[in-house]
Amino acid sequence: MKRAPVIVHPPCSGGRRVTLYGQDLGRALRPGDVAAILRRAGFCTTKFVWDDTGVFEWRDGGPDVWLMP
Repeated sequence: MKRAPVIVHPPCSGGRRVTLYGQDLGRALRPGDVAAILRRAGFCTTKFVWDDTGVFEWRDGGPDVWLMP
């Protein structure tokens, strides 16, 4: 199975780590931060579709989960 290029890692103190093709791009505190991080890395699209499993893998919760359990 092909892996999604963008992985949003589990929530932890300081936000969720975002990786693109395995490269650590930074931490996000909300979906808007994920979009900004990806745009800075050159991963541009007119609209991010957060539930697109071909692009995003959300670990331990989707785009609505930002706090540690």
